[in-house]
Amino acid sequence: MRKLYHYWLCPFSRKIRILLEEKKLPFDLIVIKPWEPNPSFLPLNPEGLPPVLTDDDGKNIANAYPIAEYLEEVYFEPSFLGKTSSPRAEVRRLIAWFDEKFNGEVTHNLVYEKVLRRKMGQGGPDSTAIRIGNANIHDHLEYISWLCDRRKWLAGDEFSLADITAAAHLSCIDYLGDVPWDKHPVTKLWYARVKSRPSFRSILSDIVPGLSPPSHYTNLDF
Repeated sequence: MRKLYHYWLCPFSRKIRILLEEKKLPFDLIVIKPWEPNPSFLPLNPEGLPPVLTDDDGKNIANAYPIAEYLEEVYFEPSFLGKTSSPRAEVRRLIAWFDEKFNGEVTHNLVYEKVLRRKMGQGGPDSTAIRIGNANIHDHLEYISWLCDRRKWLAGDEFSLADITAAAHLSCIDYLGDVPWDKHPVTKLWYARVKSRPSFRSILSDIVPGLSPPSHYTNLDF
């Protein structure tokens, strides 16, 4: 059986989970806690970080970017990168936006500081970083709204890995109750469409030990 090594609030792990579900590829989930030494996991990824995918043939792929590319090349139907070069370029641009810019300006400042810093043995949360994350998220939510006003989905007419990537990051922050949905109604409608997809069900059923999500987290209509 295919295996995905993941952590509940890792947006990169969530992205691959959703992609696997969209492609209807069955898999087992194995939790990796980055703060706990796990010698058996290091041969799969020397960084010691999820996600790592072990495919049916025993092949191991580490890191969300090569995993997603691998899945698109090996299991190419349905495709979530686009059918021609121009749409693919736009999907990849938006993937980079959310995995690099959004992650650096928002996800890291909220999820890492509120949940992971103490578990990693690096002290309490940095309140300045949390304030920065809460301030930065508004510009990104407005950008999503801008895209939604001009397109059916973030990268164009088709649901794509750009939508999956953005929603994976937002779902982690939404678990903490830190997405100001009331101030960004267009983005809220887009996210409701994404989280209503069957591929999102397992994400919404996640419960992080010792940390419960807000009541709206699993509500498809908010």
